[in-house]
Amino acid sequence: MSARVLRLTLHGKTGPAAASVRVDRLVIAGWTGRDKAAVEKHIEELAVLGVKRPPTTPVFYRASAARLTLDDEIEVLGATSSGEVEFVLLQHGGRLWVGTGSDHTDRQVEAYDVSVSKQMCDKPIAADFWAYDDVAPHWDKLTLRAHITEKAGRSLYQEGSVAAMLDPRELIAQFTDNAGLAEGTLMFCGTLAAHGAVRASEVFECELDDPVVGRKIGHRYRIRTLPLL
Repeated sequence: MSARVLRLTLHGKTGPAAASVRVDRLVIAGWTGRDKAAVEKHIEELAVLGVKRPPTTPVFYRASAARLTLDDEIEVLGATSSGEVEFVLLQHGGRLWVGTGSDHTDRQVEAYDVSVSKQMCDKPIAADFWAYDDVAPHWDKLTLRAHITEKAGRSLYQEGSVAAMLDPRELIAQFTDNAGLAEGTLMFCGTLAAHGAVRASEVFECELDDPVVGRKIGHRYRIRTLPLL
């Protein structure tokens, strides 16, 4: 089994604690919107572009845990990939933790096989995680936000409430048939619409904002494009 050991900072009631966390399974949940009519409309829009209809909604893709990274730079083939901000769930030490990351995806590959596209690029995540129980009482007030830097400069790329996606407990229940996430599982949980076209960038920044407590966690990474021969 391919696993990744990540050096994370876990924020609980007793404060931050550094931890070496082994991730054995990487799950990427797609089509996780709470508004089923909006999800169906988006499926139809993408079908016009050649993206196949998912077998179920939500759908749970699998990717190698080795694709997870805390690095501030990733390498991709060609210029057709882009990031997308998501909240991520982590089962570790018998507890559920929440953080943020980018489901960086090759869009050209996505048009012919979504599962393959999920394996094409590294998946950057922030090193900080909050105990889910600490944010669960005000979960829907959390905000996801992404900025990109391209030739025109830095701009807001995505922003919205986590309430646009299924609640974490419901998402986990659908994935595990109410069994709960297995230890060592990390799950990406869906994203928001982009401001303007979905597009590549030189730099991608993602963050999860908790306005109730007044704290944020985030990650910034540069995209290095390798020649596609």
